Amino acid sequence: MSAAGDTCTPTASAALAALVARGETVAAAESLTGGLVAAGLTEVPGASRSVRGSVTAYATEVKAAVLGVDEELLAGRGAVDGDVARQMAHGVRALLGADWGLATTGVAGPDPQDGKPVGTVFVAVAGPGGRTRVRELSLDGDRRRIRSESVRAVLELLLNELTENVGAKDTEHNGGNGCLQP
Repeated sequence: MSAAGDTCTPTASAALAALVARGETVAAAESLTGGLVAAGLTEVPGASRSVRGSVTAYATEVKAAVLGVDEELLAGRGAVDGDVARQMAHGVRALLGADWGLATTGVAGPDPQDGKPVGTVFVAVAGPGGRTRVRELSLDGDRRRIRSESVRAVLELLLNELTENVGAKDTEHNGGNGCLQP
């Protein structure tokens, strides 16, 4: 089973059920998670009713060329940035024609990147009507745990947006174990 599936199937299932109920779709733009968000979503039976696809934009130039992230932003702040995550989510939403776009960007380790310490992650969700949420994470653990927690966090952020849980915290530190169930 994938790292995403090990901890996030309940959240992925709940998010996909909400998308199906609303007649909406989702697409993912992933950097540090390298496809784990898409794997977590598509692990759920019936995911094809809502999942449009994903882009693994691991290289900075792919974020700009494929997802339309502003090159000056990338040059000035690096790829590990909340505005980069926001633009990735909007970019994949437009590129794949989805109602909702998800994005993950950050430092899974072993070394810092763009002046950001290991465990610094930004996840974003962009939805209908320009609705966008970005969450900064400060995660502990090894590379696998940081990536798994990033998947969990972006799926929870999506589920919160779909269920209009706007009272959720915008910043999370040190992650949690497993997924919160709706």
